[in-house]
Amino acid sequence: MVTLFKSAWEGVFDPLLRRPDRVQTAALCWRLGKKGKEVLLITSRDTGRWIIPKGWPIKGLDGAGTAAQEAWEEAGVKPARVKDKPLGLYHYVKKLDNGLPAPVAATVYPIEVDHLEDDYPEKLQRKRSWMSPKQAAALVAEPELRDLLLDF
Repeated sequence: MVTLFKSAWEGVFDPLLRRPDRVQTAALCWRLGKKGKEVLLITSRDTGRWIIPKGWPIKGLDGAGTAAQEAWEEAGVKPARVKDKPLGLYHYVKKLDNGLPAPVAATVYPIEVDHLEDDYPEKLQRKRSWMSPKQAAALVAEPELRDLLLDF
């Protein structure tokens, strides 16, 4: 029994715990509203929790370009301006298609929004909502993302 446990630990569990973070790119979409800055949150497809648009790196695009593409696909964002310099980074655990958890580090790029399109690729899979950074911080689950929103 001890040998079986040791084999499972060394072959499966230990490598899962020690592997480096996977990398994603995220978009903090914002606009100036009547009461100041507003940020756009969307719901995740699986759990419906509030998040910002994000995704895996896209070949041929830099971080800011990937963030803009994800913002379009997930929220219908047409950017006015995309900054090349990231705002920061946050970490979370993503459940992969195989059911295993994977630590992810998401680099966040600010995207000033010109307008939102009514028709976009993930329209039927997500909700989207404008709110103050403080309201958004209260809705997201990730502490580092919460801090980025409060500092924005």
